[in-house]
Amino acid sequence: MFQHSEKQGGNESLEPLGTTSSLSAAASPASSQVKADIASSSHRGHFRENNEDHYLAVRFSRSLETLFTNVEDGILEPSFNETGYGMVVADGMGGMAAGEIASRMAICKLIEFVVDTPDWIMKLKHREDYAVTMQRMRQRFRNIDEALREHGEIDRSLHGMGTTLTAAVSLGTDLLIGHVGDSRAYLLRGGRLHQLTSDHTLAQALIDAGITNPDDAATTAMRHVLTAALGSTGARSNPQVQRLTLLSEDQVLLCTDGLTEMVKDHVIASVLKESASSAAACESLTELALSAGGLDNITVALARYRFPESLESKDPGTRSLLESDSCTNTSNEQKQRGRVRNLMEFRSGSSD
Repeated sequence: MFQHSEKQGGNESLEPLGTTSSLSAAASPASSQVKADIASSSHRGHFRENNEDHYLAVRFSRSLETLFTNVEDGILEPSFNETGYGMVVADGMGGMAAGEIASRMAICKLIEFVVDTPDWIMKLKHREDYAVTMQRMRQRFRNIDEALREHGEIDRSLHGMGTTLTAAVSLGTDLLIGHVGDSRAYLLRGGRLHQLTSDHTLAQALIDAGITNPDDAATTAMRHVLTAALGSTGARSNPQVQRLTLLSEDQVLLCTDGLTEMVKDHVIASVLKESASSAAACESLTELALSAGGLDNITVALARYRFPESLESKDPGTRSLLESDSCTNTSNEQKQRGRVRNLMEFRSGSSD
């Protein structure tokens, strides 16, 4: 079920997954049995002249159907189908229309790179499947980054344009997350909201370095200073890439900071728990952000998953859910700490 609309006008982190408990195909249902209620919404807000956010929700599949055969009945399945779902949100930045172009181009390039991949992996049966899919996600983000930079060099009016990009792809019970910037991915499980992604902002870097606290005035002032984005003129960014095992009734939310700057996490959790559908939740979240001020573009995309009853009792809990690309994340953290050190040294030197 897909719905979307567009108008003009208790958070807890998850610990890294140590080892995968089961990689056999029998551990997951056929992906075609997954029921996904997906909806999205975008609004330019009360103060922006245009909407620099873009979003996309897709369903993709691989199928095979037997038409004729003399193989005995019961030996071959009459049909085969694997289905996956994807969501992505992008928040552009840059002068004039550059931000709008950057976010749109990022999503279009992502789809182009996916479609041009000849051997789609639709079922993660072995460890190498996980490694390949995570590497592909990471490389596609890097290719998008390069494409935006090249376009900015060709058209100097777009020089420096950039965008955040947060993507979620589900294959059966496996969820892959790719992320750069300050848009976010959340998981609602068992009534508790978990932030899956880290904000690539100077504020978060200061917090991670132990220099400031989340409620400090200095932290608030730095929330909009990005330390990583696709495109722009800064250093090239390594995306945060992770894998999550989904459970029946899980909800996955992607959103731009136009929502999270206006609506607290506990309110987001309440809306997701109380809404009758993904479409209703997206509408409610957008209206809450607007009523709180609507200072920025607001974009949300939400997926609710339901799996066969045979898996509903197999709950791994809220710990050991997430497998991260540790090398990439460590690299990003080191770069952020380096930027913080440089900033603090600059300020120290300027004050003498």
